[in-house]
Amino acid sequence: MVRNPERRAALLDAAIETLAEEGARGLTFRAVDTRAGVPTGTASNYFTDRGDLLAQTGARTYERFMPEQAEWDNVLVGERDRAKLAEIMRATVRRLAADPHVYLATLELQLEATRRPGLRADMTARVRADLEANVAFHEKAAMPGGRDTVLVLYLALNRLVTEHLTLPGVLAPEGDLDDLVTLVVDNLALGDGN
Repeated sequence: MVRNPERRAALLDAAIETLAEEGARGLTFRAVDTRAGVPTGTASNYFTDRGDLLAQTGARTYERFMPEQAEWDNVLVGERDRAKLAEIMRATVRRLAADPHVYLATLELQLEATRRPGLRADMTARVRADLEANVAFHEKAAMPGGRDTVLVLYLALNRLVTEHLTLPGVLAPEGDLDDLVTLVVDNLALGDGN
C-alpha cells in the first residue's frame, strides 16, 4: 500500500464529503478519487476494500472532531460549576456543528455499521473509548456531576446536533444552539447544588 499521509488524508476527507452528500451508497473508490481530484484508481492504492475505506473514514472523522489544545486548556481555567460546564458544552456543540459534513458522515457510518459487523465493532470500540475518556476527563477536571452527567450530555447534545443539521426547522423556534445547550445543562440534576 502507498503511504503518502497527505494524500491518504485528502482521500479520507473526500470520503467524508461523499458520505455526507451522497450517503453510504455513493461511497465508491471512483467517487472518492473524483472528489479528491486524483487519478482514477488512486483510492484503491490506499484502501484494501470498501470496508477498509469505511473504517479509516470513521477514524478520520474522529481526528477532525478533536478540539484544539486551547479548548482542552479552557476546561481547566476558572470555577468548575454549572456555568463552566455549559460554556464547555457550548464550545463542543459549536465545534461539532461547524463542519456539518463530518458529523453527517459519522451518522452515515453509524447507519452503515448496522449492516457491517466489522464496522460496527470498530465504531463501537471507538465511540465507547471516547465516551470513557470523556468521563475520565470530566472527573479529573472536577467538573460537577459524574459519569451520569457525561452520559446525559452525550445523549442530549448528540441528538441536538443531529436535529440541528438534519431538520433545522424543528429547533429553530426555540433559539440558537448556544441557548439550547444552556437549556440542557441548566436542566441537569447534578446533585451538588451547582
